[in-house]
Amino acid sequence: MKRFSGFTVILVIALLALHAAAVAGEMKAIELPDPQTDGGKPLMQALMARHSERAFSEKELPLQVLSDMLWAAFGVNRPESGKRTAPSARNWQEIDIYVTMARGVFRYDAVANTLEPVMEQDIRSATGAQPFVAGAPVNLVYVADYTKMGDAPLEAKQMYSAADAGFISQNVYLFCASEGLATVVRGLVDREKLGEILMLGTDRKAVFAQTVGYPAE
Repeated sequence: MKRFSGFTVILVIALLALHAAAVAGEMKAIELPDPQTDGGKPLMQALMARHSERAFSEKELPLQVLSDMLWAAFGVNRPESGKRTAPSARNWQEIDIYVTMARGVFRYDAVANTLEPVMEQDIRSATGAQPFVAGAPVNLVYVADYTKMGDAPLEAKQMYSAADAGFISQNVYLFCASEGLATVVRGLVDREKLGEILMLGTDRKAVFAQTVGYPAE
């Protein structure tokens, strides 16, 4: 069996990263429609309906649904201050939402209300160990950007980013309960491998993932 040196492996990873960056540069950002912030179920009814599902239809989510869901998750609800629908410690806003779909990977830009291209590859199967993640239309990956958290100790960064990602995921749960969508938040993720695929580097960490789609028929 042929063995490769550590340098060769690093070189291959670097070349793949350059290729992914070049492809992402050719992709276009997706402009999302304005979120529809009226309607939906009353809060108490959404809480009553909130639950986890692990069986999903492969039907794609329309852009309007994506826009509404991402705004509910961590959109800007106070434009004058830039503050969001979910709290974050010290208003760090350190959580980035990566949206993985069949068409590729995008990062949600809440201010511009766009999906910014990351890579064209379909990496849904890498966002978790459960079989259903590969066929579900959307897997959200919550990524903590530690550079936005200043000189806080690492333990504090890990604790606060986990809590902040939890607030966002609960917003997604309530949106899905209101709109009749299926969702489940997942901690069973190979974070190191996923970080390499997404080229997160040393200062950004995948916290956990959340699958969203229509319920399986």
